[in-house]
Amino acid sequence: MRKYFYIYKATLLEKLQYIMNTLLGFISFFVMLFIFFNLWNYIYADATQLISGYTKTQMIWYVIITETLWFGTTNRTLTNQVSQDIKSGSIAYGLNKPYNYIYFIIAKHFGEITFQFFLFLIAGTVIGVGFLGGLPGFNLMYLPFYIPVFFLGILINSLIRLLISIFSFWMEDSGSLHWIYNKLIIVVGTLFPVEIFPLWLQPVIRFSPIFVVTYGPAKLVIDFSIEQLFKVLAAQTAYVIGLVCLLAYFYQRGVKKVNVNGG
Repeated sequence: MRKYFYIYKATLLEKLQYIMNTLLGFISFFVMLFIFFNLWNYIYADATQLISGYTKTQMIWYVIITETLWFGTTNRTLTNQVSQDIKSGSIAYGLNKPYNYIYFIIAKHFGEITFQFFLFLIAGTVIGVGFLGGLPGFNLMYLPFYIPVFFLGILINSLIRLLISIFSFWMEDSGSLHWIYNKLIIVVGTLFPVEIFPLWLQPVIRFSPIFVVTYGPAKLVIDFSIEQLFKVLAAQTAYVIGLVCLLAYFYQRGVKKVNVNGG
């Protein structure tokens, strides 16, 4: 695993040299938060009013946390690079290298998003505290519980994106699948908590990636409970195991396809 740590470290150091590229991503982040600050301020006639069990402060903090998770972990390595490597045949060169291509991509991806994520996390926290005055009930004692949940959520999101890109072995362009997944997470998973949606739709959302990628981590921060923690961790563990198995299966089939075609 040492080689992948070096890949991660080298990518992280390289990313630190291009801070301006990361800072430009704050524009969309700030615009989105500004829109939803005003939306929820308008919807909540009274600051103490509850909507689907959420106060105005909790609702806005939910958006801040989910948007941080989304914008802070987005890059083009898992989408454009993997798809392009497969379509151009460049992946064949990676198969002959002294490392596993999948592990290489994941290490590179996390190297690219580590600094980016913490910048967005700091920015989101400053905005939330500045406009809302903090989150009532938030306790730093729960921080050791938040860390694995956030990490697993980011990992699951990365594995799903990588799995979609691996489908480029059989599809001309996996971009349409990435677009569908992105819109699903943004519209359903970051802007509104599960409780806002109709009762018949909530169980579907809870079984979807939304629950483990955005809703679960954000819900724990704004309203922590041990029961919810175990539910989220159990679901995340199941997702990681399932995605790793699917990724290994489809990647091996794709590699065989390359070998058969003389790649």
